[in-house]
Amino acid sequence: MESIWLDGETLTLEAVAAAAQNPNIEVFLTETAWEKVRRAERAVQTFIQRGEIVYGVTTGFGAFKDRIIPPEQVTQLQRNILMSHATGVGTILDQETTRAMMLVRINTLAKGHSGIQETTLRLLLAMVNHGIHPIVPSQGSLGASGDLAPLAHMALPLIGLGEVIYQGKQMPSEQALIENGLTPVELGAKEGLALTNGTAMMTAIGILTTLQAENLMSAADLAGCLSLEALNGTPRAFDARIHAARPHPRQVECADFLRKLIAGSTFTRQDDPLNVQDAYTLRCIPQVHGAVRDAILYARWVVNIELNSATDNPLIFFDEESEVPTVLSGGNFHGEPVAIAMDYLSLALTELGNISERRLTRLTDEASNQETLPAFLTEKGGLNSGFMLTQYTAASLASENKALAHPASSDTIPSSANMEDHVSMGSIAARQARRIARNVEHILALELFAAAQGIDFRRKILGTQAQLGHGTAPAYALIRKRVPFLEQDAVMYPYIEAVRELVASGALAAAVKEGVK
Repeated sequence: MESIWLDGETLTLEAVAAAAQNPNIEVFLTETAWEKVRRAERAVQTFIQRGEIVYGVTTGFGAFKDRIIPPEQVTQLQRNILMSHATGVGTILDQETTRAMMLVRINTLAKGHSGIQETTLRLLLAMVNHGIHPIVPSQGSLGASGDLAPLAHMALPLIGLGEVIYQGKQMPSEQALIENGLTPVELGAKEGLALTNGTAMMTAIGILTTLQAENLMSAADLAGCLSLEALNGTPRAFDARIHAARPHPRQVECADFLRKLIAGSTFTRQDDPLNVQDAYTLRCIPQVHGAVRDAILYARWVVNIELNSATDNPLIFFDEESEVPTVLSGGNFHGEPVAIAMDYLSLALTELGNISERRLTRLTDEASNQETLPAFLTEKGGLNSGFMLTQYTAASLASENKALAHPASSDTIPSSANMEDHVSMGSIAARQARRIARNVEHILALELFAAAQGIDFRRKILGTQAQLGHGTAPAYALIRKRVPFLEQDAVMYPYIEAVRELVASGALAAAVKEGVK
């Protein structure tokens, strides 16, 4: 992918992530989008010429909605909104998230309902293409009227204020603009609102987290199957007839994928009349992982809609025949759809971490695995602690996730003198989902690390001719390229990080896909 064309209608999660991760991808607007932008820009001037009272154009904002602004002060009004709303605090957003946020906002403005000036939008687009990234604090948004504070920070460089990161260095925004032959703009009517009013930050984080969750889902299915093989589990619970009898679509899909992963394996037990079923964390993988898949799919559906939506206020519309513009005030800035989707995703990912941690415990506890594997996956226990502490770390992360999974959208605090009396906390929901996803990434890495150790112990019993499944075999081989079998205690954190990188990069998912195609 060398370039992305935005039209406000067809941008995908994958395209946002690609451009966010790779500053060399150029971003453009289609000519149709530019025509819509120019049409809305002209409409704003029409409203002013008519002397109409338009919220945020000829009035103040929020509780100041009834304060009329004289025409000669309209430009100062828009500049003031950026300055006064840049009140964010906390950790600065990373470059990837900032770029994603900028792309989301540009795509929203490209729909032609916002009244942004063409020159302003071209400057924001140039900042993306020149790698000029505003410094945006991550905290301060209530999620209605959208991500006001973060978006104000994102927009400050457009008027030559605030700071940016350019070529790895923090500097005043005006300096970065000058170095690239760019000039700050003078905002026109409506533009302060067009730039700050909307859900761009929560949507950007939601997009990146949803894609991360999809990758984690593949890693979780793999980890479950590798643990099943290490524990001499049975694949009977994945039989298609069981899942057809309770046909939740994602449960059925998951069971089908698990069967493909372990097809051809000689590490699983087949018919044992005295041991026909495993513990829930092995037997119920399709039911649990299937439910998580549903949540991820819902998150994708929501953020894909949000990504291609007009989320500021007021919005400009045109009569289809006469092209006469109308401005309408509404509430598309309210982040409730994203907030609830991210809370749902948080809960689902927490469960993915919970079940993974329990499988890891079964791998390390010889009582739980009926001495299929040595205690803590080491033959010289006592002198060596083996994998004892991997479970401690996983348990810590799983417990932290339970606290983070508290739904942000269940809270609301009125703002703007009680005019904005219900808010979504959508950015908090998105940030919590991201933190949970990162924790789950580590939990799954710990399980995979331990499962690979367990496989080697099983191989000592089964012999070198023993075969892993079509999907688990290439994944195991990839892990072993980075992490050795541990005969005795060693410094473990580099190995954990190596497996985590395999999970995060998608390398494990790709290896599995190749094995089961």
